[in-house]
Amino acid sequence: MTRFSISGAVDTYAKWFAQRFSWTGQYLPLFHLLLAGLAVLSASRLGLVIWQLDRVSAAGILVSTFVQGIRADLILLGYLLVIPLAFAPLSAFRRLEKWWHLGVAWWASGALIFIVFMELATPQFIMQFDVRPNRLFIDYLSYPAEVFATLWNGFRLATLLSLFGTVVLGLTFHRLFVVSSAYATRWPAKRLLLSWPLVVLLVAFQIRSTMAHRPANPAMFALSGDALVNSLIINSPWSVLDAVYSLRKEANSSEIYGKFPHDQVFTHVKAAPWLKSYQFLSSELPTLHRQTPARQRARPLNLVIVLEESMGATFVESLGGVPVTPELEKLKQDGWWFENLYATGTRSVRGIEAVIAGYPPTPARSVVKLSLAQQNFYTLALGLGKQGYHTEFVYGGEAHFDNMRSFFTGNGFQKVVDRRDMRPRFEGSWGASDEDLFDKSLERLQHLHSEGKPFFSLIFTSSNHEPFEFPDGKITLHEPNKKTVNNAVKYADYALGKFIQAAKKQAYWNDTLFLIVADHDNRVYGDSLVPIKKFHIPGLILGADMKQQRITTIASQIDLGPTLLSLMGVTSEHPMIGRDLASDSSSPGRALLQFDNYFAWVDDGGAVILRPGQPALLGEYDAGNGNLRFGAAAPTSAQVDRAMAHVILPSLLYREQRYRLPP
Repeated sequence: MTRFSISGAVDTYAKWFAQRFSWTGQYLPLFHLLLAGLAVLSASRLGLVIWQLDRVSAAGILVSTFVQGIRADLILLGYLLVIPLAFAPLSAFRRLEKWWHLGVAWWASGALIFIVFMELATPQFIMQFDVRPNRLFIDYLSYPAEVFATLWNGFRLATLLSLFGTVVLGLTFHRLFVVSSAYATRWPAKRLLLSWPLVVLLVAFQIRSTMAHRPANPAMFALSGDALVNSLIINSPWSVLDAVYSLRKEANSSEIYGKFPHDQVFTHVKAAPWLKSYQFLSSELPTLHRQTPARQRARPLNLVIVLEESMGATFVESLGGVPVTPELEKLKQDGWWFENLYATGTRSVRGIEAVIAGYPPTPARSVVKLSLAQQNFYTLALGLGKQGYHTEFVYGGEAHFDNMRSFFTGNGFQKVVDRRDMRPRFEGSWGASDEDLFDKSLERLQHLHSEGKPFFSLIFTSSNHEPFEFPDGKITLHEPNKKTVNNAVKYADYALGKFIQAAKKQAYWNDTLFLIVADHDNRVYGDSLVPIKKFHIPGLILGADMKQQRITTIASQIDLGPTLLSLMGVTSEHPMIGRDLASDSSSPGRALLQFDNYFAWVDDGGAVILRPGQPALLGEYDAGNGNLRFGAAAPTSAQVDRAMAHVILPSLLYREQRYRLPP
């Protein structure tokens, strides 16, 4: 079929549409946008539901997914109609009518291109994050070079087809609007101007979508206990636009769960058993306290933290995962092994803020990327630097990614070593291989040791990241196809084992504490409202005089900072609210999890889940099989208050810039 015949078919359809809906007058292109948008979004939802039919059926809301989905689509399309509708009265004047129609044609085409692009991007995003595109989608768009390299090397065909489809459909839509507008019936000016307020009112109600006190929002469409199914009900453009809008309020983000008296926040937080014995030093810095180490040392130890990209419990056999981390399994015989450690979120920056700053999660973006946290925000590097430590960050990629360089250099890291400082033997989309990274790290550690000063080095790996590129011939592949997550993890584990074996031979080994911990799991998914099992990560502290020990209590990434300082023999003042497991590793613990807009407090008694605009839920969590079940019982007010206090606290400390050390 030639281009001209395609254009002819488009023109024929556009004329038919204009004749069929001539009763809409000058509103024809807006009505066309409405119907076309509904068609595209409904077709996309149908495809996604067929793909995820097992989970939608299990949720028991198959019909509601489509009925409420149309309602969500109408809300989005109402927003897209507002601007051209606002200028509709211009079409009552002949001199301006042509320009109004032309402007609407471009606007409607752009709107549909945006819709098509977002819906085409949705399947790949779901495969990675198990929900429709949301705030994480916006975060990744800030780094086009890394994102494009990942897409090109790992998903080239899908990327090209999506771009081609978006362009072709965009051009087709534009011609449809131009031609149909040319054949639109022209109303008399009086009729148009009198009808305009009624149409505006109708679109306003379309956006509001309810007669209730508050207008509809994405939270109203959370009809099941499966976050993915809930996200299928809405559409990806609205999900992303809502995330953009939410960014404006990110400092107050925790208030989405409801109001909570700020004067009670600190009371509830400080009631934790591990904080009761501390003396809090400042009313201005309400969580600042002095921590005395459990192990007194003549000279405090050095610290090395290896933050492993996406190496969740999914890949650790002894934690119920796939057997692709044999080196880590061997190393756990040499130190403290965490059997019930949980990440706070699903992104690397969330793991960074928890491990390096002891900072609890919020629904907002990580503080690594927020403006008020770029200076004088507490980190282990800032605290240790004040005690004479040399502090540095070593990364195989570009350190500017996710704003890491800015956050680290502004908050205590004295040196940043990244890809530009290395000569890697193998380089992938995300930078130097883990072996090259660890070789550079060994070089840096030897240099720091030779200077005679205590040091803290943060090493962040990247080989276990899509598109899963690593050197040939290093491991026996777990799967025949090389570029899989299991093979990438096995290579990352191999490189880690080599690094630790080499470090053990160095003079600084007996004076240094090593923490190996994941930032998060590779994909956080599941048919639970919060897939708690996918937050389970390995953690291991070894080096110096550490002996084999199993830490079986539930622990959070925010507990690692206080524990490390205590084991290092560092007497410190800090604002971290985490638990020093060196002083008490047997009492019941808890984990704090942020999944999309849901916050979960997990302990031995189950899980309290806070939801925006809806009552909190109480679930029973089975760590063995990862099942989260909700019964008829609701959480007690004390349980809700405790969870609320812990999610309000970090937002409050950030907004008021109170998570810092005294001058």
